[in-house]
Amino acid sequence: MAPDPLLPNDPADDPETYTGLARQDAEEQARARGWTTVRSLAPGTVITMEYLSGRLNFEVEDGRVRRAWKG
Repeated sequence: MAPDPLLPNDPADDPETYTGLARQDAEEQARARGWTTVRSLAPGTVITMEYLSGRLNFEVEDGRVRRAWKG
């Protein structure tokens, strides 16, 4: 049996701290804090429910982060 792949860990970071930030500032800050994947989405964007360690998602409206969550 093959070993489990090395998956990135989520940084010790609270997604709520990104709420209200400008999209670009939030993305840069997230990458600097160790998130391997940062994804900005418009409200209502259809996405899969697949959880990906190391990914931070932003819902962005009018250029500002409205909501942030892991995975």
